[in-house]
Amino acid sequence: MDKKTQTKQAESPEKGKILSKPRIFFGLTFILFSIVLTLSFISYLMNWKADQSQAGTMLDKSIKSSNIFGKVGDWLGNIFIFESIGVASFIIAFLFLVFGTLILKKKIFKPWKTVGHSLFFICWLPIFLGAITKGQGVLGGVYGYQIMDSLNAIIGTVGLWLVLAASIILYFVLEFNLRPSSIKAKLEEINENTIGRVKSMMPNSDENFEADDELEEENKDTPMNNVSVTDVTENNIIQEPISVPKGFPEVPVSTNLEPIATPNQTSFEDEEKDFSPSVNLNLNTKPTTPVATPEQAFDFNAPTTTAPKEDIKFNVEVAPVVDILDDSDRKSQELVEKHGLYDHKLDLANFQMPTVDLLKDYGSEEISINKEELEENKNKIVGLLKNFNVGIAEIKATIGPTVTLYEIVPEAGIRVAAIKKLQDDIALNLSALGIRIIAPMPGKGTIGIEVPRKNPTMVSMRSVIASQKFQNTDMDLPVVFGKTISNEIFMADLAKMPHLLMAGATGQGKSVGINAILTSLLYKKHPSELKFVMVDPKKVELSLYSKIERHYLAKLPDADEAIITDTNKVINTLNSLCVEMDTRYDLLKNAFCKNLKEYNKKFSERKLNPENGHRYLPYIVLVVDEFADLIMTAGKEVELPIARLAQLARAVGIHLIVATQRPSVNVITGMIKANFPARAAFRVISSVDSRTILDSPGADQLIGKGDMLYFNGNEILRLQCAFVDTPEVERIAEYIGEQKGYASAFMLPEYVSEDSTSTVGAFDPNEKDALFEEAARIIVSTQQGSTSMLQRQLKLGYNRAGRIMDQLEASGIVGGFNGAKAREVLISDLHSLEQFLEDLRN
Repeated sequence: MDKKTQTKQAESPEKGKILSKPRIFFGLTFILFSIVLTLSFISYLMNWKADQSQAGTMLDKSIKSSNIFGKVGDWLGNIFIFESIGVASFIIAFLFLVFGTLILKKKIFKPWKTVGHSLFFICWLPIFLGAITKGQGVLGGVYGYQIMDSLNAIIGTVGLWLVLAASIILYFVLEFNLRPSSIKAKLEEINENTIGRVKSMMPNSDENFEADDELEEENKDTPMNNVSVTDVTENNIIQEPISVPKGFPEVPVSTNLEPIATPNQTSFEDEEKDFSPSVNLNLNTKPTTPVATPEQAFDFNAPTTTAPKEDIKFNVEVAPVVDILDDSDRKSQELVEKHGLYDHKLDLANFQMPTVDLLKDYGSEEISINKEELEENKNKIVGLLKNFNVGIAEIKATIGPTVTLYEIVPEAGIRVAAIKKLQDDIALNLSALGIRIIAPMPGKGTIGIEVPRKNPTMVSMRSVIASQKFQNTDMDLPVVFGKTISNEIFMADLAKMPHLLMAGATGQGKSVGINAILTSLLYKKHPSELKFVMVDPKKVELSLYSKIERHYLAKLPDADEAIITDTNKVINTLNSLCVEMDTRYDLLKNAFCKNLKEYNKKFSERKLNPENGHRYLPYIVLVVDEFADLIMTAGKEVELPIARLAQLARAVGIHLIVATQRPSVNVITGMIKANFPARAAFRVISSVDSRTILDSPGADQLIGKGDMLYFNGNEILRLQCAFVDTPEVERIAEYIGEQKGYASAFMLPEYVSEDSTSTVGAFDPNEKDALFEEAARIIVSTQQGSTSMLQRQLKLGYNRAGRIMDQLEASGIVGGFNGAKAREVLISDLHSLEQFLEDLRN
């Protein structure tokens, strides 16, 4: 049985398995649909004018269609050809054929290259046909006509044809590599091949014929019988043709050779005697070159020349690239196939996000237009500017929830500074609480005058939370502030800010703004994804959130309450966040990730081993309600960790929201401002405070009650902050707090201030903890003296882990407390530790 038969028999059961797979069904379906589309399109083009009106009469039996597939064919032709891309629809039918053969694993076409070419002509061909037919007929379709008409209106007929010609030329240049250098190389190759063929066809010269005659005379009596060499082995006879000099004709050689020679026959004479009777050669043709001597002909070590061979079919097959997985990728893939992706929400799988019904409904929030007020303000603005010789060419009003923006276009020659100086005069003339002039408006050739409305419209938290924009957002940490002057909902991503600095005088809406930010995050993030560290020196603003401690709050291990009000604990908490930040950076470095999002994705795909300290990392948002009080009481001890977190913490998912009612330079220092690019300013007392928080005036002209300015490095936006009342926050906190939560709040790393005194006494071996030796082995093996690590590894509470650490220090295994850094481990290896523990037992 030959190899081909064996291969076919081996492949037959495999083919049976393949044919049973559903891909055969889908592949044939795609091919069949391609044929249906092609025939429908051809039939539609033949009778499209008569059958076009029948596309919408599918169920009317009285109307008959001339299409080969009836009304379905007319409908397909109308959708793809008339209402879409014209005759380029045949390319879509061709793509279905390509996908069908690809599913059947028939490599007739190169899929990606075919799809790329098809997409180009789907875009280019309708426009080209639309330009030729000028919209008449169906060749270009509606798409071709509309694009052609738009381009014709924008760049003209000449420009349209230049674009079409340039695009098709660029396509052929890129596809066929039609560069000047490649064209020149191709022409040179063609010339060389042509010259070589001409030379090979030229007849021999007279000198060669004379040499041939002399050679014929010399070789008349010389026998040339043997033309093959027979290599005799034990069981096989192998024939190899001898090189025939150029000019000899092809001679039939007898293959009836008998193995006469033996291994001992080494002389040429013996071989000639044995083989000469079995081979006959008739030489009647005139040779063109001398015949090789017998010694030369049978020199097996000498290089021989072979006659040109006939063209043989030569197939080249490139082996497919093998996707090689390293050991870690293979293990993670096996874990995902076995257990699925890691679900960080599994501990609180039944947690329900807050509902919109918890927020108060204040009724319709549609903006009412008071035409009399608009006309009156317009006349006053125009009249006042005219009195100061400032001419206006155009004026436009945009009505917002609380402010109306009047955009004016001054006449030519009017200086912008002249209008800026009239801010107080306009405010006096309009009898308004505060006028803000934007001269010029960013991205526009206008000057804006913001005038407060007499009857403002409320912006409730319910209206912005229930909006499609907020519900369908894909931001990592979405914060919805409220609405802009044009009544559009304004959202920002806290993860990209990455920190927010807020300021505003007492009673101007700053605390409501903080509640709006926290409410936004509570409505979008699961407890496993987000943790808050709340600092409230006033002790009453953030106390409402204490009910969600086991869900969303983070605190120090020895803290009684999650809402931090003591200044000393604030310092420890900020330094603890710095420790957490450093720890997270170490985890990201070991995981080869550059931000928190990549790290959590890698962990969810089970590519990171929890035994190496890896864990799912939630976002941490630090909220400081009154920063000025902390600066007054702690000063640099608070400013330095805040600045360090602001500089480095964004990549590891730690973000800051710092608010103050006194934005003076001794509170918001240059170091703080430099690391807080995002600013939110409510109404402040003076323009100096406005320049401190926004680096520009304007916040002193706000009207209060949630009226705010937002700045993130580009332009200053005026917003109306969404209103969320205290009872609404209480309902949200109770709704979350009543659900099942974690065992405790999220524990931050241990941090003890440098001035704290350690009460480590003499070590008594009889009073050592039961886990003392196990803890010592963990500390020595990891060479990291950390109480928080003992808590994680041994699953202990903070107090017991702290006592074990004191015993380890007293016994001399670890060094003393070293601030934010881990304690020094005084024993280098486990062998030395075992000897040390043996001495302690004795």
